[in-house]
Amino acid sequence: MLSVKVFSQSIRVLLSVFLSLVISTTTLAANLEITSLIGYTFSPKLNSVDNTTSIPTTDEPNIALGLSWKDSNAGQGQILINYIGRDFTDNIDQSIHSFDTVYAHFNGIGFFKERNYITTVGMGIGMAYFKSDYDSVFYPSISISLGTRYEFSKSLALITELRAYATLTKDDDTLFCQNESTCAAHFDSSIWIDSQISIGLAYSF
Repeated sequence: MLSVKVFSQSIRVLLSVFLSLVISTTTLAANLEITSLIGYTFSPKLNSVDNTTSIPTTDEPNIALGLSWKDSNAGQGQILINYIGRDFTDNIDQSIHSFDTVYAHFNGIGFFKERNYITTVGMGIGMAYFKSDYDSVFYPSISISLGTRYEFSKSLALITELRAYATLTKDDDTLFCQNESTCAAHFDSSIWIDSQISIGLAYSF
């Protein structure tokens, strides 16, 4: 499970990345909106080194920060940073290893207005940063989302969201390897899929 120390360090990294993106984007768009989300991530499994056993990764909470700008009356552009801290237990000595993930995506979000709320559909592209006890790596990834948006006022809205990330990975990399001959696990396939359910608030200014 995620320790308080690791969680606080990850929050600082997440905020630093988010603020850098905010500064670089504010000159490009008006009608900005900041979204904060918290939710739960359902993780796929890893594989043992000999490909005989599946290794579960823990399902964990996720936190996200988004910066959006009004693209039109029918949608938004968005930068979304999403963090998951999780771990897995290897089959060799039953030791627990961390496996953290940060997604940084550019998203397009479409609005479909109903009577009292808005249904949202989004697609995104960006990078996934994976970090284990042994190594770290960047991979390209895409995402899709489906959600709702209930606006309390012109500046405040309640957000609910289902989101899936698909990341292109390599099953022969060293992310879970202490050295070339000692590995705790590897990816089960060439595509890593995280699915999430989240809720949050969006503030426009």
